[in-house]
Amino acid sequence: MKRLGNTLYVTSQGSYLSKDGDCVLIAREEGGKTRVPLHNVDGIVGFGRVSASPFLLGACAEAGVTLTWMTEKGRFLARVEGPVSGNVRLRRAQYAAADGPAASADIARSILTGKIANQRSVLLRARRDHGADAEGRISAAIHALAIALRRLEATPGLDALRGVEGDAAAVYFAAFPALLRNEDPAFAFAGRVRRPPTDAVNCLLSFIYTLLTHDARSALEGVGLDPQVGFLHRERPGRPSLALDLVEEFRAWFADRLVLSLINRGQVRARDFLADEAGAVTLTDEARRTVLIAYQKRKAEDIRHPFLEETCAVGLLWHAQARLLAMRLRGDLDAYPPFIAR
Repeated sequence: MKRLGNTLYVTSQGSYLSKDGDCVLIAREEGGKTRVPLHNVDGIVGFGRVSASPFLLGACAEAGVTLTWMTEKGRFLARVEGPVSGNVRLRRAQYAAADGPAASADIARSILTGKIANQRSVLLRARRDHGADAEGRISAAIHALAIALRRLEATPGLDALRGVEGDAAAVYFAAFPALLRNEDPAFAFAGRVRRPPTDAVNCLLSFIYTLLTHDARSALEGVGLDPQVGFLHRERPGRPSLALDLVEEFRAWFADRLVLSLINRGQVRARDFLADEAGAVTLTDEARRTVLIAYQKRKAEDIRHPFLEETCAVGLLWHAQARLLAMRLRGDLDAYPPFIAR
C-alpha cells in the first residue's frame, strides 16, 4: 500500500517555491519562509499567483511529485509532472475496456453502485443521528435510492445507467437541505449548481470535489492507469474522465459529509463567502485554509477497507480503489469492487 504523504497547498498570493536542499522552500511575498521536506509531499497545489523555480520543477519530476495550479477560486488551470511510466499492457486493457460497450457498462455499474449506496449511507446516518425531518425527505430519499440500486442491476447500457444516476442524484440532493443543521440563511440550499456555484453550500461542494479529483488523478497515475480515459464519463479533451469516475464513489461519503461537518459545526460562516457581480460565490482566503486543513485531517483518519480488509488512512482509499480497478482490467478480478462504506 502506498504511504500517505501530505498534499502541500499554497494559498498565499505572490508565494515563490524553490528547492532548498531536500526541501521545498516557500517564500511569501509579505515576508516569511517555510520549509517542507520534499519526501513528505505527495503533490503541490498552488492557488492563484504562485510560482516555482525550474530547479524545484526538476526535483519534483524526479520524485514523482506533481505540481498543480488553480485559480484563487479553485478552478483547475494546469499540471506539471515528470515522465509517465504506466504499464503499457494495463493501459491497452483500459483502452480496450473503454471501447467495449459491455465492459464499460459493467465497470460503470459498479461505480454507480458504490456512489448510490454511499449516498444512501449518508442519509441513513443522518436519520440515525438526528431523526427524520418533518417533511419526510430523508426517509423518502432512502427508499428511492434503494429502488435505484435495484434498477442498476437490471439496467444494460451506459446511457440507461446514467439515467439511473441522474434520478438518484435528484432524489439525494432534494433531501440534502434536511442534513444542514445550521439555520443561518446563508446556508440555504435549493439544489446542486456547478458552473459557477451560486451559494455557499454549492461553493464548498465544488471546491472539495476539485480537491478530490486532483487526488484521484494522482492515485490512478500511481498504478499506471490513464486518468483521461473513463468508463462512466467519456473522454473529452482536457477532462480527467477516469478520475471523475473514481471520485463518484467518494462524493457523498467523503466530500458531502465534510461539507456538512464544516457547516453544522460552525467551522465556516456566512462571512467566509464572497459573491461577485455575476452571482458566483467563492471562499475567502482564510476560509479556504480552514477547508484545506479539515480536508487533510479527514484524509489522515484511519478506516478499515471493506473489500481488502486492511486498515489504512482515508486518504489512501482512492489509491486502493485505483489498484482494484487495475486488477479488474488485468483480469485478476472478475468485477470491480466499489468502495461502499459500512
